[in-house]
Amino acid sequence: MHRLNGRTAIVTGAASGIGRATVERLLAEGANVIATDLSEGAALDTEQCRSIVHDVRDEAGWEQVISLAEAVFGGVDILVNNAGITAAKLLPIAELSLADWQRVLSVNLDGVFLGTRAGMKAMEERGGVIVNIASVHSFIAAAGTVAYSTSKGGVVMLTKVAAVEGARLKCPVRVNSVHPGYIETPLVSARFEQVPALKAEIESRTPLNRLGRVDEVAAAVAYLCGDDAGFITGTSLTLDGGLTAI
Repeated sequence: MHRLNGRTAIVTGAASGIGRATVERLLAEGANVIATDLSEGAALDTEQCRSIVHDVRDEAGWEQVISLAEAVFGGVDILVNNAGITAAKLLPIAELSLADWQRVLSVNLDGVFLGTRAGMKAMEERGGVIVNIASVHSFIAAAGTVAYSTSKGGVVMLTKVAAVEGARLKCPVRVNSVHPGYIETPLVSARFEQVPALKAEIESRTPLNRLGRVDEVAAAVAYLCGDDAGFITGTSLTLDGGLTAI
């Protein structure tokens, strides 16, 4: 299928994991893509794709990314705010430093705010779609994840407010959030290395009895970006194998 022919997408955190899979899926759907990441590992330069080193916390960096999309592909139709981090260790609130708290929120929440703001400005005369990648930890608590969970919970309300405001624009911008459960990504694998028994525990608590795949998340993102999802905005789409249904 080529549901996104002629459209231009920006995907942050595109070097690996969900971000990389999303870039590949959007390209397969016919979109042009600007792939951004702190790492040069996002390099996917082709006629249909350009990559750029980008810190989502940097306001000026967002201006550069939007300018690149406009110069190379003529504008922006889709933004996927995927870049995210966790604290270096699972720590209780009493032991988490302010610096670590601020580092996580600056990427996971400030970065999504800056991206959403830049995307809405770029799309206000043409319309478009913003998809914010959050987490099941937007809804469920886990010890040692206070900064990550708080940031992802904030993404839910940021998305809803942006959806209400985006719907009022002359050319509406739809805004939704996607909430993966435990997906086989480098970030999740690193967490399993810290807590070796965690993977088996999560699989046993998940009704589908497995971890998710990055291509499954990418497929959901592509759906929300397309016309088949034209009446969907302000929603939180969960992909967790049933974990939060219990």
